[in-house]
Amino acid sequence: MAPALTAKGAAATVKGAARTVKGAATRQRIIEGAAAEIRARGVEVTTVDDVRARTGTSKGQLFHYFPEGKDELLLAVAHYEAGLVLADQQPQLDELTSWAAWLAWRDKVVARYRGQGPHCPLNALMSQLRRSTPGTQAVVTELMNQWQARIAAGIRHMQDAGEISAALDADRVAAAILAGIQGGVLILLSTGRIDHLESALDLTIDYLRSTAARPASPEPGSGAGLGGGLGAS
Repeated sequence: MAPALTAKGAAATVKGAARTVKGAATRQRIIEGAAAEIRARGVEVTTVDDVRARTGTSKGQLFHYFPEGKDELLLAVAHYEAGLVLADQQPQLDELTSWAAWLAWRDKVVARYRGQGPHCPLNALMSQLRRSTPGTQAVVTELMNQWQARIAAGIRHMQDAGEISAALDADRVAAAILAGIQGGVLILLSTGRIDHLESALDLTIDYLRSTAARPASPEPGSGAGLGGGLGAS
């Protein structure tokens, strides 16, 4: 009797796992469909019915996965769009191990935002959700933390290789690079111009390359340039 019960239990576990996988796939399909609808129509006018029509989902299904309704769905889409920001920079973002790799990453970032133009789905979602949905700020915070950590890892690799001065604080330099990217993107969203983003990346990479020939320890009290402002404290 015991083996029979064990077999039944195992079968139930497999069946439950299959339902979980299928459910996760359905939820992801809804999220991706909502993201596509928002990109096509705009977050302000996209409705739950629009998402249902695009994804072939019943109202019951949609509210099963997003019981809080549209705001919960939009928050899930925001997480998805935030993930795309990093995914669109791969594999270059995780392979900042040479100057050629840094330049390839630079080109990937510029190409992403040139293709996106002055319409940012994630920014639109954040504006829609900011006042009404808990967890909205965490979406951007997590994105920025992961982005900065990956840039910092690239800086540390180059420091270990002697290509960037060891005197620089990798985390603070990465924060400055990310701030430059975000500033360039903000100007792009406001004006449609991408040259500010290009300049921020070009000048930062040029500066980092120039530090390899500098002394490992900066002169006391120098505080000059990006290195002085971002050195280890």
